[in-house]
Amino acid sequence: MEELKVLDYSNVFIASYFTDDRECTHANREHTLIYLCSGELEITEPGKKHILRAGECAFMRRDHRMTLQKHIRGGVPYRSIVLKFSRKFLREFYQNIARKELPEQSKRDRRSFMRLPADRPDIKSLFESILPFFDSGVRPSEDLLKLKMVEGMYILLHTDTSLYASLFDFTEPWKIDLLEYMNENYMYNLSLEEMAAYTGRSLASFKRDFKKISDLSPQKWIINRRLEAAHEMITSGRHDKVTDICYQVGFKNLSHFSKSYKEMYGCPPTAKV
Repeated sequence: MEELKVLDYSNVFIASYFTDDRECTHANREHTLIYLCSGELEITEPGKKHILRAGECAFMRRDHRMTLQKHIRGGVPYRSIVLKFSRKFLREFYQNIARKELPEQSKRDRRSFMRLPADRPDIKSLFESILPFFDSGVRPSEDLLKLKMVEGMYILLHTDTSLYASLFDFTEPWKIDLLEYMNENYMYNLSLEEMAAYTGRSLASFKRDFKKISDLSPQKWIINRRLEAAHEMITSGRHDKVTDICYQVGFKNLSHFSKSYKEMYGCPPTAKV
């Protein structure tokens, strides 16, 4: 059985309930705070794996893709509550912060996943106060939902000051670094509009800022970065198949990959090194 409920304040509260194991690829379009009521959640990102268990809470940054595998444990169903912080909500929240509260030295944390400290009463209190609304089917008022979202925000901000820069990356000087972002995400099939949104920019601002870091177009830069990554893998002596490498670095077509690789390196990717 699968059950998914949403309490819609800017589409932010989601409760999921599963009685069997399941897996999904998750593209974080909004900053997310997740709390596990029961079961177990296995979160996989490039080169890393995290396990979240009942009573634990974690923050997942907006600009990353992860594979989520939800497990029942000891016959107890998987159950979680998710808070999603939309840009609209974050802008409103930021506008109401007293400027003296803003840390001067906050720098955006590179981590896409952050486990919050265990056994915090503020975390437990927040999520346990939300559960009855899902269980009863009684919809809370918009004002109450907003208060719960604000409570979730302060939980994050009181956890790590670097989250100021991550959450409010639409402001200077916390705008996401383009080169860093693209080096972390070149393998994904993202449109220019999505890259602009993920880095806290309009499309016009994204194109303008990108010209400052490269003479190439964003599309050409991504192709070259994928080819560089493939070349590193091929020449490192790894035993991955060329087909696997092609898809790992983000190409969708083996013929296009082989042609582009030969144009850049003067030999096909299957050549012995």
